[in-house]
Amino acid sequence: GSVSSACGTANSAVGPFYCPGDQKVYLDLSFQEELAQNFGATGDFAMAYVIAHEVGHHVQYELGISDQMARIRQRVSEKEYNQYSVRLELQADYLAGCFAKYLANETYNGKPILEAGDIEEAIYAANQIGDDTLQKQAQGYVVPDSFTHGTSSQRVAWFQRGYQYGDLEHGDTFSEASLDLN
Repeated sequence: GSVSSACGTANSAVGPFYCPGDQKVYLDLSFQEELAQNFGATGDFAMAYVIAHEVGHHVQYELGISDQMARIRQRVSEKEYNQYSVRLELQADYLAGCFAKYLANETYNGKPILEAGDIEEAIYAANQIGDDTLQKQAQGYVVPDSFTHGTSSQRVAWFQRGYQYGDLEHGDTFSEASLDLN
């Protein structure tokens, strides 16, 4: 139902999240059911993508990106900061793609960890939980200024880019050139 973290109290409506205050990922396992039932995103790798996205926020914390975001928040307007926040989320999608790329070469008991269709499950999930898709479903229209995670096409593109490259070098969602990636 709810959990207390260094980031405050959150209920299950928040969904999975990362708290930099205690460096923990919080997962409400009912989110997997919601992902499947409400968004049609089924399969184990749909949820693995969500978890990898949240762990991506911890990677950002370790790299000092979260600290940079805190400094940015102090000097820009709320509207401008929201754009930075979306870019942070898209970078977490990129890092989730990097994780998938890493798994593509790993085995467990002699069998590949990634199974046929796993990447497609992640892409489908990313597409279903883009801000534009969620807003259109909830209210019938889209308000780009209120986005928190990016559009469906942006989330898919950044996950795919992470899966393609699997490194930190190609994951700069903050540069102007990154706007070219829908």
